[in-house]
Amino acid sequence: MKKMIVGVALAASSVLSMSAMAGGDKPSVAVLEFTNESGAAWWRGGVGWELSGMLTNEMAATKAFRMLERSKIEAVLSEQNLAASGRVQGGTGAKIGKLLGAQYLVTGTVSAYEEDTASTGGGISFGGVSLGGNKSNAYLAVDLRVINATTGEIAYTRTIEGNAKGGGMSIGLSKGGFGGSLSNQKNTPAGKAIRAALVLSSDYLECVMVDRNGCEADFDAADDRRREKTRGAIDLDD
Repeated sequence: MKKMIVGVALAASSVLSMSAMAGGDKPSVAVLEFTNESGAAWWRGGVGWELSGMLTNEMAATKAFRMLERSKIEAVLSEQNLAASGRVQGGTGAKIGKLLGAQYLVTGTVSAYEEDTASTGGGISFGGVSLGGNKSNAYLAVDLRVINATTGEIAYTRTIEGNAKGGGMSIGLSKGGFGGSLSNQKNTPAGKAIRAALVLSSDYLECVMVDRNGCEADFDAADDRRREKTRGAIDLDD
């Protein structure tokens, strides 16, 4: 009888442990303020946080992450006078993560924006959205970084491209779409390229941080094509 009781207790403990693990499987993530290194005319004050919020919504829609609210992130950064986004350096990432209670910090930098230009050739189709590889009315590149908030080290990095073809591309909006400074870009080529890049960014992050089921190969191949196209555009004789 005693052995039976012990066995039942161990089984119950195991079930509770597995339940706790299942509840804690989702990585807790904070998306910091985006920065801009492009000449995009639509970039103005407040856009960095708007893009952060939009990517947060896209990631939340996957149901694969526990996302921290923008208001909490802004409050912690302001109170501690800490740098955000692409300006995270040294041990700052680990400190921010600890204060926020986040396992990972995601930063994004808009590194290129052009209109009426061909893409760099790194396009793929993912989640029903076709990106890259075609002449487009708008092209956007976002440099993503995922920082391990425990170690402060960069866990993942990738350049994500978004293209909007002439004639328009329709991409569904998650709750909390274009607003604020970007509200007038919703149906423009720029807005569609932004949304495309953010949708694919959330797909990439779900792939490498949660799924890890071979989907990485698609993104690796796209990045190889992008890099090869970029190399081909460099004139080494200059």
